[in-house]
Amino acid sequence: MDKELRILIQKCVKQDKEGQRELYTLLSPVLYGICLKYMKSKVEADDVFQDAFIMLFQKIDQYRFEGSFEGWAKRIFVNEALEVLRKKQRRLHVAIEDFNFNTDDEDNSKRLDLVLTQEELLNHIRELPDHYRMVFNLYVFEDYSHKAIANKLNIAVGTSKSILSRAKSVLRTKINAELKKKVS
Repeated sequence: MDKELRILIQKCVKQDKEGQRELYTLLSPVLYGICLKYMKSKVEADDVFQDAFIMLFQKIDQYRFEGSFEGWAKRIFVNEALEVLRKKQRRLHVAIEDFNFNTDDEDNSKRLDLVLTQEELLNHIRELPDHYRMVFNLYVFEDYSHKAIANKLNIAVGTSKSILSRAKSVLRTKINAELKKKVS
């Protein structure tokens, strides 16, 4: 860890407002990206971003200067997003079996090439049901194993694999539909 970051963290531990502002400016692009990946809308991402930063500043004294500070901060943001989604999921009581999947376009999935922009792909991911988006993001973007996802979300490993498969299927269908519109 470089000396400047260490000094910045120490300022934040002392609740120095300028230090907090500098750390916020330094980390916000990466950490906001995490919020956008997990939440369905920009408004939800903004809320998680704000709450997670508050939590980061409250817990910064727990960072022991072991390992990557950015990785430590990312865990706070991922956990906050997951907690918000868990609470939302409990309120909605959405069952996986309630969704109807159509994977007729599976052969067309190889046509992705670079036709979709990153923003279009991110929008499709945001449109996934919450539990699909959680598992998809943890597996694809955060590089969690199915066992780690199962432990984190308190589900079976097989359920994690099934949800990931269904999330990919939904994304494939959405992407293929968008590609068909672009080709037409």
